[in-house]
Amino acid sequence: MKEIPPLITNPTESQRNLYVFLACMFVTILVLTNMIGTKLFVLFPSYFKDVPIVLTSGIVTYPFTFWLTDIVSETYGKKKADLMVVYGFVASMLMLLVLQIVQLLPPAEIWRVPAEYAHVFSDQVQIHGPDGQIMGATSEASQVAFRFTFDAPGLLLFASMLAYLAAQLTDNFLFHFWKSLTKGKHLWLRNNGSTALSQLLDTIIVNSIFLTFYWKMPFLLPTTDHPVTVVQVIFTTYLVKLAMALSDTPFIYAGIAFIKKAFAISPVGHIED
Repeated sequence: MKEIPPLITNPTESQRNLYVFLACMFVTILVLTNMIGTKLFVLFPSYFKDVPIVLTSGIVTYPFTFWLTDIVSETYGKKKADLMVVYGFVASMLMLLVLQIVQLLPPAEIWRVPAEYAHVFSDQVQIHGPDGQIMGATSEASQVAFRFTFDAPGLLLFASMLAYLAAQLTDNFLFHFWKSLTKGKHLWLRNNGSTALSQLLDTIIVNSIFLTFYWKMPFLLPTTDHPVTVVQVIFTTYLVKLAMALSDTPFIYAGIAFIKKAFAISPVGHIED
């Protein structure tokens, strides 16, 4: 199949700056995803009481990374999109390394849990006033809370990084495969098709590994202790991701149209150097 060139050829300084901006947005969103991704939440708990829809918090931000890679793929080409994925991987590993180092630092005595949050801790670490009221919690409690929030288990790191690389590189590959197959037409097809399949791959990998082996969640059949299964989380998470992927199609067209107009770009040229 003949390779269809991206929109920009011989980029000007402003066009290079645009790539830097998009790459920075991508890396920022990815780092945020890694920071918030360990939290599980229930979607619409009032409406789905019998069968709760449990999702990972990363779903709030992570789908936007695919939107950005598709825009960069269309505008700058596969090599630049793959490079952006590498940037994200390096930034994520750096963030995780820094968080692990910071957790080893001894807490300062004055770094205490405020009174409004201290009630969830045991009496052993609570600080009480003269009348017995809770004034806060010790720095040890702050350290535990910090570690619980930012501690990244090795299994989660492995699952998330494996899923990230597999999904993002697959997204870029499929995007350009369908672009060549359709001779540069039907942006909606390559956007939705590549994102839908790569999101499915990401969802299966990270949830199968992390929920099964770390949270000890049953894979297929619920138990008394674990009424929610890994398959349920995968299914519900993917449905939400798929809905978000389909809904971003107008924004893909809007983003490409804005770039064309802002930089007076015609749909010719090649940047794959």
